[in-house]
Amino acid sequence: MNIFTSELIGTAILIVLGNGVVANVVLSKTKGHNSGWIVITFGWAMAVFAGVFISSKASGAHLNPAVTLALVWLAKIEPGLILQYIGGQMLGAMLGSLLVWLIYKQHYSQTEDTVAKLATFSTIPAIRNPFHNLLTETLATFIFILAVLFIIAPDNSLGALDALPVALLVLAIGLSLGGATGYAINPARDLGPRIMHAILPIGKKGSSDWAYSWVPVVGPVAGGLLAAIVFKWISKG
Repeated sequence: MNIFTSELIGTAILIVLGNGVVANVVLSKTKGHNSGWIVITFGWAMAVFAGVFISSKASGAHLNPAVTLALVWLAKIEPGLILQYIGGQMLGAMLGSLLVWLIYKQHYSQTEDTVAKLATFSTIPAIRNPFHNLLTETLATFIFILAVLFIIAPDNSLGALDALPVALLVLAIGLSLGGATGYAINPARDLGPRIMHAILPIGKKGSSDWAYSWVPVVGPVAGGLLAAIVFKWISKG
């Protein structure tokens, strides 16, 4: 696989399993209805494991524009590859959301709660406050990407087996920091599915909440770049 295809497939797997577990928990009449936050966080961790494991060999399994931009800033990849990486990530996220919708189509029609429907696509803050929501996403992504940079450092690299510590890291962030904003920590993970929520023919779906959409994009990008700066400073020391 080339970089674009690898990122597309890996991100699609990430989203179909990650947003799939959310759909299983929040949509009406599913087998997993109301099974709770721990199920969601564990499902997302396994989604990360699968996506990273599948795409690690061909593209390094970024699956996240914040990761890509951090690695560009650290000169780990060429700037000319940004479009291949982020293009694959965005289209993969949209494809993954399409598959979730197809799988749970009957349950969307049985669900009256428009917020629950949106939650199967994108993140929603528990308490809406743009400053604190942005701060949360920035700090959560900073912690995530700083840890990832150490996990994938040359002297620690396990290749595809990096998928396991990264998945456990996502589980920890979800359990510890995810309650405030839903821990997007990935612009493609939120924006791609939000676009799909807007264009798919979901009955009584409500708003796609575009007023909030900038937070899970700007926060993760800022957090990722901050993590790259701190990682470089620590590595020099």
